[in-house]
Amino acid sequence: MVFQKRHELIKGWILEAATMILKSLQEELTVEVKTHRNDLVTNMDKAVEVFLISKIQERFPTERIMGEEGFGNSFQDLEGTVWIIDPIDGTLNFIKQKRNFAIMIGVYHNGIGQMGYIYDVMEDEMYWAVKGQGAYCNDEKLPMVEDTSLKEGLVAINSGMFATNRYHAAEMGLASSGVRMVGSAGVETAHVVSGRLAAYLSYSLCPWDIAAGKVIAEEVGLVYKKLDGKEVDLLSKNGIIVATPKAYQEILTDYLLKP
Repeated sequence: MVFQKRHELIKGWILEAATMILKSLQEELTVEVKTHRNDLVTNMDKAVEVFLISKIQERFPTERIMGEEGFGNSFQDLEGTVWIIDPIDGTLNFIKQKRNFAIMIGVYHNGIGQMGYIYDVMEDEMYWAVKGQGAYCNDEKLPMVEDTSLKEGLVAINSGMFATNRYHAAEMGLASSGVRMVGSAGVETAHVVSGRLAAYLSYSLCPWDIAAGKVIAEEVGLVYKKLDGKEVDLLSKNGIIVATPKAYQEILTDYLLKP
């Protein structure tokens, strides 16, 4: 896989997609409910996914694509090269706040992450990584994360998980330096990658919420696992934790595996 050429293409496609999104902020959105009132999709989610898929298919016609809005392929395995895309991660934020949302692309080969991209559109911050080559924010290489403990760090916890004290999330938050909630898996993962948070947890993420961030997180020394400590399954939903090694072990032992 020739990473440099792919990187330039992906970066360009993401920036084109972001321009589409920014333009739409001045227009009226078409909003539909998917599974419940907080699970929404807009005409821009669909338009961006179609745009990205068309670009990928044009340059890499034999490679498969998994997209949130269903315009890609169907999957029973992850053999070969697979693109996993989330056109707008944090759609509710996009609609309600017009910020705190991201475009995400992950490229996997035989189930192993090779490239990951999270673009925080309104902050103009592109977090990206190529396996074995480190992670970057725009053109600046990111350092390996400081191994912050739970007590010393801020944590991001999914709002539903925190409100219902699922997995002892409330106690976990009290044991940390503080809880932050953004509502975008991509943005919150980027905040762990950049060292602003010690951990991020959510109890139900889809493959497109996970794929890009996992590649980037692991390149800076973070742990990215399911809430039971097992490996992530990119063919199904997962509860996940991305954290510094020290915070991960504390959270897993003291809260996630606690009866």
